Amino acid sequence: MAEPIEIYVDADACPVKDEVFRVAARHGLHTYVVSNSFMMLPRDPAIERVIVSDKFDAADDWIAERARRGAIVVTTDVPLAHRCVTAGADVIAPAGKPFTPASIGMVLATRNLMADLREAGAITGGPKPFDKRDRSAFLSALDLAIVRLKRAGFG
Repeated sequence: MAEPIEIYVDADACPVKDEVFRVAARHGLHTYVVSNSFMMLPRDPAIERVIVSDKFDAADDWIAERARRGAIVVTTDVPLAHRCVTAGADVIAPAGKPFTPASIGMVLATRNLMADLREAGAITGGPKPFDKRDRSAFLSALDLAIVRLKRAGFG
């Protein structure tokens, strides 16, 4: 029996939860929605709510401990993405950008540089607003990851 494909959503600030639920349902996949507090979710046995403590990085730690080949992680958190990519998981940002073994080092270095620049007051703006193109790119990236995993023998 093939190891199942599971989706882990770093949910506290995730703008694409509904999209994840729709795609997961279409493919018959189990989804874990991980957060520090209660949030309303569809009543579906394939969607599991995981509420972790409010300890710093508790949600990240819970997801990273379960990340593996055959898992898909949805997050904007670059250090979490790094941990999950290192564990073999497919990792996708809500804007559709996949984090890969080839890209994660540069993404992490850029994130650290930007944090230093913000601390120094050199940068005051945030990321661009999430839009329809981001949502569409995410849907494409998620579907592509699922198809690729199914072809690799995960189910």
